[in-house]
Order: sequence, then C-alpha cells, then structure tokens
Amino acid sequence: MIFDKLNNAKQYYCLGEKIQKGFEFLSKEDLKTLPDGRYEILGNEIYANVQSLKTKNQNLKKWEVHRDYIDIQYVISGKEKMGYGLLADFNEIIEKYDKEKDVEFLNGEKFNFVNVQEGEFTIFYPNDVHAPMLSVEDDIEIKKVIVKIKI
Repeated sequence: MIFDKLNNAKQYYCLGEKIQKGFEFLSKEDLKTLPDGRYEILGNEIYANVQSLKTKNQNLKKWEVHRDYIDIQYVISGKEKMGYGLLADFNEIIEKYDKEKDVEFLNGEKFNFVNVQEGEFTIFYPNDVHAPMLSVEDDIEIKKVIVKIKI
C-alpha cells in the first residue's frame, strides 16, 4: 500500500508505464466537474471509475482484495478512512472471488487505517487487502476516482 499526495505522483512513475498513465489522467482531468461513471484510459488495461458516495461507519467495513488490477484510489473532495492489511493476514473468505468483478471479500485480524483527504491517494496491489469508504468522523458525501490498472 502506498499513501501520498497527488502532487508527488511523478515519483511513482518508475512503478511502470500503466501507473504513469493512471496518474496522468488524475493530473490532467478537471475531476471535480467530471460526472460519475467509467472513463477508459487504455481500454480494459487502464480505466477510471468516478464515484460520489457516502462514507459509512467503520463497523460496516468490508475487506476486499483484487487479483487482476491495481487500484489507485484518489479523493477528489471530502475525506475517508481506508483500512488496509496484508493478504497473508486475511484467511477467512466471506465472499469467494468473483472473476468478472475482480473482487474477493475476506476477514482478518491484523490491519491498519489511514485517513485520506482531498488531493491524496492510495495505491493497493493484489497483496493489499483494503476497506475503503469509511467515515473519518461522521458519514459524509465524498467524490473519488478509482483508477484500475491491469497487471
């Protein structure tokens, strides 16, 4: 898991061309005015999902993991808490892997949290279990974009 501000994104270009293209999308688009929906950057290899959602209480968290895609989760407006942990520490399957949606839901005992505010991002690899959209304090509306990068 990586956590940083978007204005530091160039230092992560070394992680690969697809990561760079994902960050270039985040840097060039006027994300605050972009309507919710899917935006293809490089077909199914790289695409972005813009979402306006309400955060939820930490007790309602669902731990998810992906096998085929890396997530860059960027907060456009508002703030959210994100849980994260290592796949090796999550051995209870809650919902089996859905290949079409590239998601599996798990439970585990060893995890941490980070508060992500406007202008900040996280990167989750397939080894990173995560629980996004949690409330920092009260449940609030936020706008975010998730850039999906095929491995």
